[in-house]
Amino acid sequence: MTTGLPSQTQVIELLGGLFARAGYEIEDVVIDARARPPRIMVIADGDSPLDLDTIATLSRSASALLDGLDGVDSIRDGYVLEVSSPGVERPLTSEKHFRRARGRKVEIVLSDGSQLTGRVGETRDHGVALVVPDGRDWTVREIPLAQVTKAVVQVEFSQPAQIELELATGAFRGRADRTEAGT
Repeated sequence: MTTGLPSQTQVIELLGGLFARAGYEIEDVVIDARARPPRIMVIADGDSPLDLDTIATLSRSASALLDGLDGVDSIRDGYVLEVSSPGVERPLTSEKHFRRARGRKVEIVLSDGSQLTGRVGETRDHGVALVVPDGRDWTVREIPLAQVTKAVVQVEFSQPAQIELELATGAFRGRADRTEAGT
């Protein structure tokens, strides 16, 4: 049975250049032909956040490209195109995910079973700097990505300490173990 919709591969090939020129890459395409109307969801990520204006622009351009796709019969009969970012529930599984999560609070499970909660700092040399509490101070721990078995961004409802953010974003060039009270 044909759905009349493009395949995941067709969507990625057709839209990949459009998203790349905007500074994003397509992480996944989910096609639900059983929904009414059928749904095409494009999940994109990049080094800068995917804001609502960018989503609207990409959606309009992507729709125009999809509408002009040859060999896809019923796509013009109606479909819903959704363009979105991966969301906070997406696990961080690669170096680029950690790089893009810089400044965000994450919960990490290491290969030895231990857990850490901290703020993502610089990612380099197959490792990530993680700003973690150390008593009343903050310290930066270098975590090899090979030792990370699970990492998920945490939702925050309050503003983090300024020194914690500075350590994570690299704005603070002093000692990593400086206390919040000492700034």
